[in-house]
Amino acid sequence: MLELKNISFQAEDEKEILKDVSLKIDDKIVVITGPNGGGKSTLAKVIAGIVTPTGGQILLDGEDITGYSVTERANAGISLAFQQPVRFKGLTVRDLITIAAGKELNVSEACSYLSEVGLCAKDYIDRELNASLSGGEIKRIEIATILARGSKFSIFDEPEAGIDLWSFQSLIRVFEKMQKEYKGTILIISHQERILDIADKIIYIKDGMVEQYGPKDEILKTLINTAQPGCDVLMQKI
Repeated sequence: MLELKNISFQAEDEKEILKDVSLKIDDKIVVITGPNGGGKSTLAKVIAGIVTPTGGQILLDGEDITGYSVTERANAGISLAFQQPVRFKGLTVRDLITIAAGKELNVSEACSYLSEVGLCAKDYIDRELNASLSGGEIKRIEIATILARGSKFSIFDEPEAGIDLWSFQSLIRVFEKMQKEYKGTILIISHQERILDIADKIIYIKDGMVEQYGPKDEILKTLINTAQPGCDVLMQKI
């Protein structure tokens, strides 16, 4: 279980991005949604250790990890898939999956993770992680690395960004399978209705604060009923 206690974050220009955020996250799939600029991605970065909160405490299974570095948090069991995945020039797909797994993998083992995300392993295993890969391909390869790592707490920041319809449908199938088989917690930042629909719980963040947090059906009903014409889109369809 991940617990956030009174987390705040202030940017260099002194703008307060997160304001006294307190949460307990221990369900299979939890989705964070809300208007753009509300603090969703910043919260993900705070959890992963990319940015340091200006106040509050972070606990993972009861252990205080507030002062942990990115590497220490990764070793503790936290993984983050970026909205725009990093491309590592000179590394092959197999290299990346092996690094993520933290152990030597044979070709069959590495290929199995690519198959999980709907990629034909023989076409990708030896490819370099460069500009020749599409956004949808690199996104699914990054998800394969999360699967290989087997983290207890995995964060996906807008995993649907920059992918086509076919890749999005594959992405949903991956998350549905993870929901059934995965032993850890998956935290997804998304506006997409189909991703919200597979959540156990939804967190709604606005202006740096948690306005709603609860079971999917309860929160979706509230969001739909309170949406006003012309306001920020809360749920998008692909």
